[in-house]
Order: sequence, then structure tokens, then C-alpha cells
Amino acid sequence: METSNSSPIRCGVAGVGYLGQHHARIYKALPEVELVGVYDVDSARAQAIAEEYGCQVFESVAALGASCEAVSVAVPTDRHAGVAIPLLEAGCHLLIEKPICTSLVEAEAILAAAKAQNRIVQVGHIEHFNPVMGFLETAVAAPRYIMADRLAPFQPRGTDVGVVLDLMIHDIGIILSLVRSPIQRIDAVGVHVLSQTEDIANARISFENGCVANLNASRVSLKKVREIRVFQPQTYLSLDFMNQKGHLLRIQQGTLAQEEIPLEKGEPLALELASFIACVRRHMQPKVDGLLGKTALEVAIQISEQINQSTS
Repeated sequence: METSNSSPIRCGVAGVGYLGQHHARIYKALPEVELVGVYDVDSARAQAIAEEYGCQVFESVAALGASCEAVSVAVPTDRHAGVAIPLLEAGCHLLIEKPICTSLVEAEAILAAAKAQNRIVQVGHIEHFNPVMGFLETAVAAPRYIMADRLAPFQPRGTDVGVVLDLMIHDIGIILSLVRSPIQRIDAVGVHVLSQTEDIANARISFENGCVANLNASRVSLKKVREIRVFQPQTYLSLDFMNQKGHLLRIQQGTLAQEEIPLEKGEPLALELASFIACVRRHMQPKVDGLLGKTALEVAIQISEQINQSTS
């Protein structure tokens, strides 16, 4: 289905659980979008969201795809490929929640379907649209050491995958974008606590350009933390993705001078979906395209496999 430059983009949401409901809310509010409808295996849930946002309930993914130009895929990760590929074949542009899927074979199949249909695939690495990331992209030039901490209280939702694919993959994508160098070595450890997959994980990623990144992720923490610290010549940056604030230290006349970072706060998901719609309208490459989503998945799988081997 081709997109007119003047008419609203006809959008839908596949999966309206915790995340998908917010996709529906934001699509409803975006001025260049018509929220056509939603699909969910839980028909009562789909009906409730449809009534709240004044749209249609579709009985199948195929029916949703036939009526939409762009669709958010917010079903459980292990169903991403099974939902995304038919939607691409129906001619829909997709925003697929992170991670893109659970295996590289599925990721390649999604990318192949997108290429065959000349459709856009954006992956929902939402922190790339956080104002904190916007600042990092301008301020980080030659990172030598990066520390990223992403901690959250336990929630049964999301435990279909381990904490690496659930939470750490956010920071994997961020660090790959900031360092821009091939990976030389990965060392990882993790612990199963409350689920059948790792709930706490640490990964040390060494890059060919000499940068080292240390990532910590936990979904059994007592508090939420989403912080990053970047060290580079003459500068140290410390930023908080959750509260959208931070500071940097520079060497000035032989002493360290601290500066608060002026950030204009915004809802990352709203910024992400607005960017997706702009890419659909202009048929541009998304900031977080399918290839970056696949690369982040590949690194996350390597980390998960190391953890599984050490705990088996």
C-alpha cells in the first residue's frame, strides 16, 4: 500500500499489552496518523484498547495488514517473526519492538522480506530517541571506557527471554552506535534467580579500537536504574536515561570543571513513533533500522550463550 504525501498514514498495532497500548495511544495523538485498528490474541484486551482509542478490532494479523500502511509489532519476542513477515508481505512498514526477534535466522528472514517488499523495518531500541542519546551522539567522539547500568524490579512480563535480550540489549545498541568499531572480545557472566533464564548479567565488550564497555543488567533489583558513564580524553560524562539529566567533567587549566547538561525532556516512545512515521512518509532509512537491530541481537546472543555455557 503506497503512501500519499497529504493523507494520514494508516497505522495499526499488533499486540496491545503493556507496550502495545502505548503505541496505540501515541498513534491516536500523532497529527499525521490515522489509528485504524489493533489486533491481540486476547480479544477482550483488544476490544478494550480499541474502545479507548476509537479504532477497529481486527480478528487476524492478515486483516490488520490488509488495512494498514504501517504497523507496530508489540507481541512477545518469540512471536515477532511469525507476525512481522506476513505483515511485510502484505505491504506494511513495521516498527518491531526490541529485540527484533529471538534468533539470527529469524532476523535474516525479516530483513529479506522487507527488502523483497521494499518496506521499512525500524526496531524499537527506544533509548536511541531519548534526549540523553541525542546529547551523547554529539558529545562522544573518542570513547575509551563506557559503563552502563540497567536495573529493574522483577516483573513476570518479559521473562520469555533472559535479561540480556530483555534489558541489556538497550545498552548494547547504544554502545555499538557510540563506539563504531568491530568487537574484539566478549566476556560475560550471569545468574538465574527467579526465572528459567538469566536475571542478572554482566558483559565486558572489548573493541578493536581499544574501547572497553562494561554492561550490567538486572531484573531483580529493588530500584530502577538506567545510567551510562563515558570516559574519553579530557572528558567524563555521566547521564541518567530514566530522569533525562546528567553532567560532564572537563579538564580546564589543570582542574576538573563540572557542567550540568541542558536536556530538553521528551517521551522517547512518542519521539520514536514520530520518527518512524516520518521515515514511512518519506521512505527514509530509520535511525534504528533492521540491520542495527540484527547486529545488537547477534551481540546479545553471544553474551547469552556464554552465560548459558557457564551455568549449565
